[in-house]
Amino acid sequence: MKKALFLDRDGIINVDHGYVSQIEKFEFVEGIFDLVKRFADTGYLIFVVTNQSGIGRGYYSEDNFTALTEWMIEAFRKRGLKIEKVYYCPHSPEDKCHCRKPQIGMIEQALADYPVDLAHSYMIGDKQSDIDLALNAGIGQSVYIGDKQIKNCTYIFKSIEACRVGLPPI
Repeated sequence: MKKALFLDRDGIINVDHGYVSQIEKFEFVEGIFDLVKRFADTGYLIFVVTNQSGIGRGYYSEDNFTALTEWMIEAFRKRGLKIEKVYYCPHSPEDKCHCRKPQIGMIEQALADYPVDLAHSYMIGDKQSDIDLALNAGIGQSVYIGDKQIKNCTYIFKSIEACRVGLPPI
């Protein structure tokens, strides 16, 4: 069983400009590569779990999302970092699916694909639904990035860079 880092995408990996679906509009959050490297260097598997309701709402296609995702994974690979897999929910909130955070469908899929020790894993997100996903799935540590009132998280940091510097040894 391996420890894992689960990352939200919009607001954590990239600046959330709202329904980002094009490479030219994708801006990496400062410090994200260094934070991911910290986890990768200690043996964590790296996953992305992301709600992408823009697909279900017709704002962009699944092909647009896939192309952007492949480009993003390659940007990490060029820095010596491997994202094992990107799990995503293409549904709109009205669909009431099992994969949309805070539901645990994406984590269940990761567990079906990889031997992950959730109790010793981390979830990093910028919304209550990310933190609730960690709680609902039994992910041991949850990290909130931002300045809103959030409940039930293990750590709170204002930025990815503050998290990288301030997170206790992993």
